[in-house]
Amino acid sequence: MSIITLTSDIGLQDYLVGAIKGQLWQHCPGAPVMDITHQISPFNLPQATYICKSAFSYYPPRTFHIVLINLFDRKANHVLLAEHNGQYIACADNGLVTMIANGTPDKVVRLQLYKDQPQDTFTILRRFAEAYKDLQSGKTLEEIGEPARDFVIKNNLQPMTGQDYIDGQIIHIDNFENVVVNITRQQFEENRQGRPFSIFFRRDEVITQLCETYADVPEGHKLALFNAAGYLEIAINKGNAAGLFGLQGFSRDQLVSGFQKLAFYQTIRIIFG
Repeated sequence: MSIITLTSDIGLQDYLVGAIKGQLWQHCPGAPVMDITHQISPFNLPQATYICKSAFSYYPPRTFHIVLINLFDRKANHVLLAEHNGQYIACADNGLVTMIANGTPDKVVRLQLYKDQPQDTFTILRRFAEAYKDLQSGKTLEEIGEPARDFVIKNNLQPMTGQDYIDGQIIHIDNFENVVVNITRQQFEENRQGRPFSIFFRRDEVITQLCETYADVPEGHKLALFNAAGYLEIAINKGNAAGLFGLQGFSRDQLVSGFQKLAFYQTIRIIFG
């Protein structure tokens, strides 16, 4: 049977993750279920995109990725199932699938939710489990859902560039408090064009060279490198860069009206020349 992966912003504080796995095994006995993470910051689609893209690429064809992120962004009577690079992505119709695929996936279908069932996490999960079973039985994507032509499209959070600079945003802080920025090695080199560079961040800190590993600097010293996923990372060898430098990732700040919220990302600037 194909692998099922789970990614969510649910956290591990209550029963939900265990209940989700229990429901999956009820509907799909024997299916191998793997956790990617349940620690995505709530509503943080760029962080979810970074985690999913980085992890999904290591899984074999026909892996079934269930992404339970921002499920109730808007009221909907359906969820999405996409096929991309030979794998399946099941998620809400909230723009995340186009961010993970970095554009329109190869195929996308809508899975209708049951009108007589509560529109909650377990109803959505049951629908995904049924789709998984259908795929395992040999059905095609088109046989288990209707083609989606009007689904939500969102673009990835991209760095801002100028002639001699690139501004990136912090999209993830890992368990070691290393800081991941949405600048890839390719974007860095295309803008650098062989020039010297300076990476500026809070408290007037600056880094002027790249490392290959954390051990390239003494313990307690700051460094910058491109991590295994290909993204710029600011770290301290055996230290916590985010805490020491006051660096923060995604946050949602409430507007004066009290009804809307804005997303903010802390900026890291690289100056070339």
